[in-house]
Amino acid sequence: MKSISRKLALKRPILHHLTISLFLLGIHTSSMAQTPIKPTNTTTNTTGPSASGVNNALLYAVAWKKTAAEYRALYYQGFNIARIHVQNALDKHKAGDKPLAIVTDMDDTILNLLDYWSLLINQNKDYFDDAEWDKLIPENKITASPGSTEFLKFCADNKVEVFYVTSRDQGEKTYEYALGHLKHLGFPYADTSHLTVLQDTSNKEKRQDEIMKSFNVVVFLGDNLNDFRRKYYIKNNIDARIKAMEADRDQYGVNYILFPNPTDGHWLAAIYGESEPLPTNANRELMKKAASKPY
Repeated sequence: MKSISRKLALKRPILHHLTISLFLLGIHTSSMAQTPIKPTNTTTNTTGPSASGVNNALLYAVAWKKTAAEYRALYYQGFNIARIHVQNALDKHKAGDKPLAIVTDMDDTILNLLDYWSLLINQNKDYFDDAEWDKLIPENKITASPGSTEFLKFCADNKVEVFYVTSRDQGEKTYEYALGHLKHLGFPYADTSHLTVLQDTSNKEKRQDEIMKSFNVVVFLGDNLNDFRRKYYIKNNIDARIKAMEADRDQYGVNYILFPNPTDGHWLAAIYGESEPLPTNANRELMKKAASKPY
């Protein structure tokens, strides 16, 4: 899921800050002077990347994505585990059983657009930028994530259907672009029966449940917990989101195959209240506070 959250957020009503005088509340006394608290300016943006951009907060995460062997190894690991589970399901499958399938997210799961992050860094931007993302989507600069092509081919060769469920919004051509990406990479089942694109929500649960009625879904693949179940989409509460994950710890590596993504995702909503926060001083302070949080 990439450019849905902020676009949905823009549809919410704008909240007006009201300054209430303590005098009108009648609680000001001569013996206890009260100083009104000034509302925080949530739009000021002066602490972001500057000059050469070496102070960009994205540098570590993007450098890791683009250069670390460990990043690629985690993809191979995930697809290897998924393949083991699919093979086990094939071995146990009997005539009359539901057909087998897998359900996968697209962005940062089976395909990547890493050049987007380099673009942001070269523009001295340290937060997700919808406009830049939307410009790149039609250009087919995506690449298959390490191991995805082989795994999806294995599924197709064994008649295990692949369903793609993604959240994107690039206007009226959103579906065309998403389907084009699957075809560009030569992925199997790249058709309208197997691709679902959610433009108005990041809640994939309804479509997942529909698929499970007709198929035995062996594994779900994603880079966000929300790619598995909606209950993980918890805002403004880091501990509650971790607790929800911990309750399902036995599912990871079994039914849920999770891929690495340190640059963006729903984990940010637990910190900011939204997945694509604006580049402001206040938000950078929130990130510092989150990074300083006791483990």
